[in-house]
Amino acid sequence: MNIASPSAELPVSFRPKQRLGFNTRVSFNDDDGPAHGLLEGIELFKQAERLGYQSGWAYQRHFDHYLSSPLPFFAAVGQHTHNITLGSAVIPMRYQDPILLAEAAATTDLLIDGRLELAISTGANGAFDAVFGVVDTDSRTEAKRRQSRFLSAISGDVLHTVTEKNNGAPVGAELRVTPHSPTLRSRIRQGSASIDSAVQAAELGIGLISGTVLHGHDEGESFGHYQARIIEAYRTHWLRLWKTPPPPVAVAASILVGTTPELREKYAAYDLERRTVGIAASRPKGALAPASAPSGAQISPVFQGSADEVIEAVFNDPGLAAADELALFLPPAFCLSDNIRLLSDLATTVAPALGWTPASLDTSLKQSSI
Repeated sequence: MNIASPSAELPVSFRPKQRLGFNTRVSFNDDDGPAHGLLEGIELFKQAERLGYQSGWAYQRHFDHYLSSPLPFFAAVGQHTHNITLGSAVIPMRYQDPILLAEAAATTDLLIDGRLELAISTGANGAFDAVFGVVDTDSRTEAKRRQSRFLSAISGDVLHTVTEKNNGAPVGAELRVTPHSPTLRSRIRQGSASIDSAVQAAELGIGLISGTVLHGHDEGESFGHYQARIIEAYRTHWLRLWKTPPPPVAVAASILVGTTPELREKYAAYDLERRTVGIAASRPKGALAPASAPSGAQISPVFQGSADEVIEAVFNDPGLAAADELALFLPPAFCLSDNIRLLSDLATTVAPALGWTPASLDTSLKQSSI
């Protein structure tokens, strides 16, 4: 593997990228089936770690040809990797039991030696209420309630004190989530699509990741400029509330480096498809056609072209410039070899010019009590 040296000169307003990640939907098609897609997903994380990527993110989507349950998948990936962090982007809290999620998250985190990074969201439109059950309040209010309960649970707070006999624990017992992973809460992020959600993340004292769909922008405002405002709002509120530097902010983006004429043509076609059909672009065979993006939502651009063209475009995008970490959003219908090529070309041609240094691959055995 030949990775160029990091650029010595960056634009003044451009933050050097501390970490490089990727975001995959761990998709499968009708021909190969879900088991094949899950195994290819594990291989993708292995290859990303080999390339020096510091993080890997998996998108959760219910009732479709994508990963629906990230935590058991991460527990499996963790047995095949050593250093790369494993993160959800994002888990909608409206459809989670907060205590069960806290138990599963802590168990997974301990199994993978503290490498779990959960991004959760409180945005919800009630699309699956018919399956998961209706609630007395609106979906967002319920999601925020469950988020608060989840954060309390993973923090080790007392959830209930037993007051009656025959409840499975003695009277007076203080019930907390077990097992407990002491540092997990510090690795929780808010998946933010608006300034309001970014401010909420700062108030809760959790990290931030900004994705490929935003809403609440001013009329005529570009995606990148609004994303930069979201990040600035988060950092400003964090400093005001906590008086400490805010955690690094991650941004997911389609950064497709075409190192051959054929690849540039392929990525330009995906760019056109995404600009034409939006979030419905690049679906595996058999996947559902998603509903249209929410009214007033913005879809992120695709940064594609030669390495020099991509570097210039990334430098000039305010949202990407403001981020501390970039996560390459992989087109869902691309095959494993396509995705590995995208990871490799980004890591070797563009990312070093953004101030990124690959992680060293430490394959030594982790300390174990087994």
